[in-house]
Amino acid sequence: MYFTDRIDAGGQLAARLDHLKGRDVVVLGLPRGGVPVAAQVADALDAPLDICLVRKLGVPHQPELAMGAIGEGGVRVLNDSVVSETGVSGRDLAAVEAHERDVLEARARRYRGQREPTSLRGRTVLVVDDGLATGATALAACLVVRARGAAHVVLAVPVAPHGWPERVGDAADETVCVHEPDFFYAIGQFYTDFSQTSDEEVLGALERHRAGPAPAADVGASPDAPASSDGRASSDGRASSDGRGLEPGAYDVLVTAGDVRLDGRLSVPPGATGIVLFAHGSGSSRHSPRNRSVAEALHRAGLGTLLFDLLTEEEAADRANVFDTPLLAGRLTAATRWLLARPGGDRLTVGYFGASTGAAAALWAAAEPAPDIAAVVSRGGRPDLAGPRLDRVRAPTLLIVGGHDTTVVELNETALRRLRCQNRLVVVPGAGHLFEEPGTLEQVGTLAADWFRDHFGAPADGS
Repeated sequence: MYFTDRIDAGGQLAARLDHLKGRDVVVLGLPRGGVPVAAQVADALDAPLDICLVRKLGVPHQPELAMGAIGEGGVRVLNDSVVSETGVSGRDLAAVEAHERDVLEARARRYRGQREPTSLRGRTVLVVDDGLATGATALAACLVVRARGAAHVVLAVPVAPHGWPERVGDAADETVCVHEPDFFYAIGQFYTDFSQTSDEEVLGALERHRAGPAPAADVGASPDAPASSDGRASSDGRASSDGRGLEPGAYDVLVTAGDVRLDGRLSVPPGATGIVLFAHGSGSSRHSPRNRSVAEALHRAGLGTLLFDLLTEEEAADRANVFDTPLLAGRLTAATRWLLARPGGDRLTVGYFGASTGAAAALWAAAEPAPDIAAVVSRGGRPDLAGPRLDRVRAPTLLIVGGHDTTVVELNETALRRLRCQNRLVVVPGAGHLFEEPGTLEQVGTLAADWFRDHFGAPADGS
C-alpha cells in the first residue's frame, strides 16, 4: 500500500507539484474519486478548485473495462484495440455513450447548478485523478481542458503503471506521478481505504473552495487591537480580522502571532459547537495529510478546525526552532487569541489537537491561565517535552498512542501520572507512531471527535 486514503494521496501528490505554486493555476478534479485528491493539491498551491466532467465508456457486460471515455463539449476518446478485442458493435457503443452522456449532463447539473465552469483560457490547468489505469479517462480530460482554452495542461495522479505517460501522448504538456509500479492490477490495490467517494463529498469539497482564500490585503488589525505601523496587530497576539467573522465555510487566513504572520486554513461547518486548533509535529505543516484526515473527522462531527503553520519558512529552516516547545506553544496561544478576537469569536469553545512534538506545544499552551481551553487531544505525542507544565494543565486531556510505538507509550504513561486534570490514555492496537496501518488513523479521528464533543458541551444560545 502506498496511500492510507485519497487525502493522504493528495498530500503526497501536492509535494511533487510545488513548482506550480505562484503560477496562474486552476486545479480540476475528476469526479468522484479525483476530487478529494485534487482538493489537497488546490490547498497546497493556493489555487481554485473545480471539476472536469468525463465519463468512462465501459464494455457492455464488463463495465469495469474501459473502451473509451467522453467529456464535456462532445469530446470522445476510444481505445480501438479494446473495442476490437471485445467485439463491441457500433450499436452497443452508441447505447453506452448515450447513457454515459446523460449521466455526465446530470452530474454537471448536480455539481455546478447554475454556476459556470471556471475559466481556463490562457491558464495552467492541473488535471488530477486518484490514479490512472487505462488512461482513457485522463486522456479525455486533457482534451476537454485543451478545447476550453488551457495554455498549459498538467496531468497529475498519485499512482499509475510504469510508462504511463505514453498512454496520454501529447494531450498533456506535463505529467506528474508519485508512484509508478511495474506490477499494476487496479488503482485500489495501492490504497488502504479506496471506498467510493459520494456526491456529498464532492459537493462539500467544491463548496469549501468556492469561498476562496482570504486576500492578504483584507486581513487588517482587529478594531479592538492596537495596530503597529505596518498594519499588523499588536504583539499581544490579538487577532487581525478580515471582516469575514466565523460564518460557515473554509478559507485561507493569515494568523497574526506577535511580529509574524502564519499561513492557516480555517474551516467552520454550519452550526459548529467549537473550533480545534492543530499543532503539527516536527517536519510537518498545515498540509499534514494525517492532521487533515483527523480534521475531516471533526468536521463531520460538527466541529471547526484551524490548521496553521507554527513557524515561518525561514524559522522552520532552523531545526532548533522545530523542537522549541515554549516558542511553539507561544504561537499556539497567539493563534488562539487571534481566533477569539474574530467577529463571533467570543462565543467559541476552543480545543487543541497536537501530533508528535506538537502535542507538547498543545499541553504547554493549555497550561496557560488564559485563554481557557476546553479539551486537548494528543496523537502519538511527546508530552514529556512539556514536563514542567504538565501538572498545570486544567483541560481534559486524551492521549492516543499506537500499540507498536512502545517508547512513546511509556512516555505517555509517565506523563499521565503527572497530569492533574481529567485524563485518559488510549493505546490503538497494531498502530505505529504515524498511524499508517489500515483503519488506525480513522480510530484517531473518531476518538478525537468524541472527546471534543463530550467536553465542548452545547452551543451557546443564539449561536
